[in-house]
Amino acid sequence: MGRFLIVFFVIISGFVYSIEKLNSDNDFSLNVAKDSILLQDKSDLYFPEPATPKKKSWADSVFATLTIDEKIGQLFMVAAYSNKDKKHVDEIAKLITDQKIGGLIFMQGGPLRQANLNNYFQSISKVPLMITIDGEWGLAMRLDSTFKYPKQMTMGALQNNALIYEMGKRAALDCKRLGIHVNFAPVADINSNPSNPVIGYRSFGQSKISVTRKAIAYTRGMQDVGVMANAKHFPGHGDTDSDSHLGLPLLSHSFSRLDSLELYPFKELFAAGVKSVMVGHLNVPALDTTKNLASTLSKKVVTHLLKDSLKFKGLVFTDALNMKGVSSYYKPGELELKALQAGNDVMLFAEDVPKAIEVIKAAIDSNLISVAEIDEHCLKLLKAKEWCKVAQSTKVDLNNLTSDLNSIESEILNRKIYEESITVLINKKKIIPLKQLDTLRIASLSLGDGLPNVFQKTAEQYANVKHFNIAKYNDATLKDSVLKEIKKYNLVLVAVNNTNVRAEGNYKVTPEMFALIDSVKKYSKTIVCLFASPYAVKSYSEAINLDGLLVPYEENKYTMTNAAELIFGAISSKGKLPVSVFPYFPLGFGIETPAPIRMKSVLPQEINIKEDALKKIDNLIEEAIKEKAMPGCQVVAIKNGQLFLNKAYGTHTYDGKQKVLTTDLYDIASLTKVTASLLVYANLQQKGLVNPDAKLVDYLPELKGTNKENIVIREMMSHQAQLRAWIPFWNKTVINGALDTNIYKKKYTEGYFLQVADSMFIKTDYANEIYKSIIDSPLEKEKKYLYSDLGYYFLQKIIEKVSNKSLEQNVTELYKKIGITSGGYHPLYRVSKNEIVPTERDTVFRKQLVHGYVHDQGAAMVGGVGGHAGVFANALDVAKIMELYLNNGMFGGEQIIDAKIIQDYKCCQYCKEGNRRGFGFDKPEPNEKKESPVAKQCSLESFGHSGFTGTFTWVDPKNGLVYVFLSNRVHPDAENKKLVKMSVRTKVQEYLYEAVGN
Repeated sequence: MGRFLIVFFVIISGFVYSIEKLNSDNDFSLNVAKDSILLQDKSDLYFPEPATPKKKSWADSVFATLTIDEKIGQLFMVAAYSNKDKKHVDEIAKLITDQKIGGLIFMQGGPLRQANLNNYFQSISKVPLMITIDGEWGLAMRLDSTFKYPKQMTMGALQNNALIYEMGKRAALDCKRLGIHVNFAPVADINSNPSNPVIGYRSFGQSKISVTRKAIAYTRGMQDVGVMANAKHFPGHGDTDSDSHLGLPLLSHSFSRLDSLELYPFKELFAAGVKSVMVGHLNVPALDTTKNLASTLSKKVVTHLLKDSLKFKGLVFTDALNMKGVSSYYKPGELELKALQAGNDVMLFAEDVPKAIEVIKAAIDSNLISVAEIDEHCLKLLKAKEWCKVAQSTKVDLNNLTSDLNSIESEILNRKIYEESITVLINKKKIIPLKQLDTLRIASLSLGDGLPNVFQKTAEQYANVKHFNIAKYNDATLKDSVLKEIKKYNLVLVAVNNTNVRAEGNYKVTPEMFALIDSVKKYSKTIVCLFASPYAVKSYSEAINLDGLLVPYEENKYTMTNAAELIFGAISSKGKLPVSVFPYFPLGFGIETPAPIRMKSVLPQEINIKEDALKKIDNLIEEAIKEKAMPGCQVVAIKNGQLFLNKAYGTHTYDGKQKVLTTDLYDIASLTKVTASLLVYANLQQKGLVNPDAKLVDYLPELKGTNKENIVIREMMSHQAQLRAWIPFWNKTVINGALDTNIYKKKYTEGYFLQVADSMFIKTDYANEIYKSIIDSPLEKEKKYLYSDLGYYFLQKIIEKVSNKSLEQNVTELYKKIGITSGGYHPLYRVSKNEIVPTERDTVFRKQLVHGYVHDQGAAMVGGVGGHAGVFANALDVAKIMELYLNNGMFGGEQIIDAKIIQDYKCCQYCKEGNRRGFGFDKPEPNEKKESPVAKQCSLESFGHSGFTGTFTWVDPKNGLVYVFLSNRVHPDAENKKLVKMSVRTKVQEYLYEAVGN
């Protein structure tokens, strides 16, 4: 009963929504006026006469030179391929030189090959050729190595048609760069039939208003930069159940229905100035009752309806004449004559041009068609060529052609379109975006993809996610084993991958997939990402019982990234269904999610980051690696929550065998202070368990009677407590250069549980000796700024005492809440050794390469968990914690730490005493006479920390900039000070300020 009510509610809600939308959209001209890119300008609809009538136009001049044979030849466009042999090239060349054809439609091939052919073909043509392409989603629909834009169904989900206009411009600029004058787009068909085998994803959708607006936006984008658009497939191919490539589809609706629906977008496109139209191979009895006659060949359709009734004065193309919808019924020559007699201007994809010209000439002699008609068609074509400026674009420049056709502007636009089109259909209890990550055990399951894909890898950036992949469904053993494992997780992200665009076979989304999803959702909350047509949901009766369902429409790097980002709240959902998915989701349905709550990865150019400055960072780091200041590093930079730089450089060691990856872990040394101890302390403070203005003895009674009992925690955390800088604890454990065997063992043994390094275990209670030596250490004479690690030993004691948990346990819990995916103490517990960057080759204490164990000797001697050192992380992990500090304790939509606490920590604590430090944080030096630890551009509100192993992180609230630099400059020797001498970390920071414009 509950499920019935849910379905009923969704259907009724959708019905009301659709009625409201219809009522708001029924006045097209009113709504058009609201969109600046669609404002109608009818002053130049088609091909106007020149400004000075007495002077002949280019078209008139060329026309006057043509023979009747050449005029007829101009009306043909044949298919050209740049991936075929010389024989094909010679055949096309012969048609150009002998038959004087008017143009080419380029099909398969590549840009450089096509450009060369284009230049050759233009050079041998008496009249410049009109070059066309069928590129609905850009050149990539036909050519390799070119940019692929979204399909029209994807753009149908957009609520911002300005993006479609921009896509039209970008696609047109690509065409112009390759010498193409006409792009056979947009598809203006209304996809009112979900089973349509040929239109479907090529349509903007089901709403005549939406299809019209989007088609006009696409048209205007192309024609505003001088590439002719083409509205197709007149009179409307959206409600057919067969493919005109294979047969003749029947469109059996009444004229009233055709006029109000199928013809609607075409009429509005004509009014908006589209300069050409393509007539589809459709049998439409309401327009012409002739049996088996395609509309392409019908005078009633082409002349009487299109030209006379609808007053279309632009160029009329046939659909490809080799398609079975027409070629099955007429022979070559006869077919082209029929098309010409119907009123078409250009015969596209003719199979036998010489034969067709011969038949047409004979028809002229027999008065079946007049010379005047030929003249009219030819002159219109020449005027169209004049508008396209064919005479000025006969040669394609080959320099940088491929890079120009894959521009960063196109990449940025694609990212926007795909992001804004993704549509959320189910979001029970507002599960999206995910919050309270510490309560979730997340698994991802890819159906159709055998290896972890972009969706899964993107999810890894936000939380710990266990991946499962099932490529084939006939492996029952694999399915059973996956289901058994997946029961351990309380949230499963299912990606339906490896789909296709064909309605037949339900887009390759199979019943077996749905059955597996049903099995998963019995045990876990389930969010499904359907990388396919939304129509695929129609056959899934249990869809409404999912916890989350989203449709990105296509499967590519953009959509898979966006799906994961949306689930974790790095982007918001804005898309609305362009079609109805009965019975659950009506046309226009889509659930919007809140504003972003987590960082999003962007291209630098998306947020106006200066590329020259980033190049300076690359050059600086490459020089530092060359000078052996470090073997490699990671750099992360975030601006206002947008990750624009996440890069790895160099190798793990100087042998160059293993490249650094952005996911590799570094020993972050003293960054542990702010990324672990300080974070945990702040969490305990908000719970009322600690007070920064209390004394150490208030928590550690063993300090009573010592010189440490009156130390105030705030002073200690600001390095104002007279503590010594450090103590070389390890010295007392080495005798004549060898380890004291009473303190160390080579194996895990009773009483020797703490591991210092490979084959090196320390006496478990030796930590008490270290603690005692700190307590017994003398204080400095003056209470002034002196950086010290010792206070963090006390801080660790306090944390563990008041929380009744180890520091490591506290850190692990908070990291899970934040979504730290790999960072923490004891990295070898979580990742393999080859994912960890080694530090020093220790020749005096551990006598080995320190790899996977903390470099700091003191932290190593207490088992790898120190308040001051011991955390391993990648730069992105560190950045997440610094983002939390930047946002005053807010992260992932949750107030994890009280804002007032973080605000206090970020302030300079003892500025009047000449100490620049915050509570735990380092700060810029306000005194210009003193050396500052950071770039001069840093505001006084900024804060951060540095680490001995070559690590650094800094946050500037003034401009929202977060910077992380991780390296192992101590490899192979900690005495290597080149990183500091070359000021690498500071210079990178300076270049980042230059990059962001502050």
